[in-house]
Amino acid sequence: MGFEQLNGKKVQRFQRKITALSAAGTFLDGFDLTVIAVAMPLILSQWQVSPVMQGLITASAVIGSLIGALWFGNLTDRYGRKAMYVVDLLAFVVFASLTAFAQDAWQLIVFRFLLGIGIGADYPISATLVSEFSATKSRGRHTAYLGAMWFIGAVAAYVVGLLLLPLGPVAWRYMLLVGALFALVVFFFRVTLPESPRWLAANGRKEEAERIMFSITGQKVMVEAQEQTKYRLREVFSPSLIKRTAFVCGFWFCYAVAYYGISMYTPSILKPFMNGSQTLTYIGSGTISILGLAGAIIGSMLVEKIGRRPLIITSFLGLSLALIILTLNAQPTIAFLIALFSFAVLFANMGGGILNFVYPTELFPTSIRATASGLATSVSRIGSILGILVFPNLVAAWGTSTALAFFAVISVIGLVLCIALAPETKGMHLEAINETGGNAAEIPILPDDSIPLK
Repeated sequence: MGFEQLNGKKVQRFQRKITALSAAGTFLDGFDLTVIAVAMPLILSQWQVSPVMQGLITASAVIGSLIGALWFGNLTDRYGRKAMYVVDLLAFVVFASLTAFAQDAWQLIVFRFLLGIGIGADYPISATLVSEFSATKSRGRHTAYLGAMWFIGAVAAYVVGLLLLPLGPVAWRYMLLVGALFALVVFFFRVTLPESPRWLAANGRKEEAERIMFSITGQKVMVEAQEQTKYRLREVFSPSLIKRTAFVCGFWFCYAVAYYGISMYTPSILKPFMNGSQTLTYIGSGTISILGLAGAIIGSMLVEKIGRRPLIITSFLGLSLALIILTLNAQPTIAFLIALFSFAVLFANMGGGILNFVYPTELFPTSIRATASGLATSVSRIGSILGILVFPNLVAAWGTSTALAFFAVISVIGLVLCIALAPETKGMHLEAINETGGNAAEIPILPDDSIPLK
């Protein structure tokens, strides 16, 4: 194919730039999805909001991301990576700004929903672009950085919340506006990036692919134009891909149910233990987010060392154990809650929270890569919505510890799914992965010196 030059040292600086600007997008995802949890206590103090309306405000961006991921994932495969890569940032700038000026709960819900479309779009676009530009030996690490940056964005939401809290009741508006300012900076840098040569080659645009390869490698590269079959969304359910689809959608769904169900309500769960102190609530919630970030960083360091499969199985095992222990303690102390929540998100993010960016971009061919990644993202958003909307109702009916049993069961299902279907793609070229059989669990593990170069 001519893409082995992407493994050279001369390309590493460019690859770091691609990863940084893509990771900036996932930083914004993490910030914008988490900042609403930080802002919610202040919103509730200003507006009379019913529990149902509170759930809609919290879930609106996640619902929008479900549509954005599926819609823009398909558009990214049809019209190219770069165009969608820039367009989705415009949604961040415009709609994050509008949320800050919302005059009532319904306006906030609508603007957050539209912002969510941009958030969902960025998942398949950024992960696909990083995967297609990365060197084989560092592809997992570069793509996993996207997941790690999501959690840095989540931690930043709490830091921004603490810094802006002295502004009083209107502080939540400034918290939401900060996301728009971040997005504006990233937008101007993203417009300078080229199209993916893999996408160009897959669409018969050989000369353009070779020109871009020359510009980033400094070498004349012969690229084979493929004119691949134009897949439709239904192709991800074909016999050759169905097990891969079931795996990436299944494990991401299970992770999202458990993680979002816990993280979106962490401030609300902790506040009764903090004597009503908003500052102490943010500090406790931020501490849990920092441990989640530590898990993502650890996972990013291990993904190319121990491989994808051991990492994701360990991740779900640790998450399941933490949730089971939480379920068995009917009267937890504040120290116990913070410790176990921290343990849960650390393990969850060590595997599920970063490999959701890695696996979907590795297991599907170029012509359907963003579409498949978008589908997996959309299914995960269903899990997120379920976690967000179901959890407060379960707490009201059963109490916190018993409600957590629901998430423990989901996590155990994710563990079983990973043991049954998780493949090992460490050290394999994207083209080599997609020449293997349709069963993701049967993708062979190849030593580095046996990897076929195309």
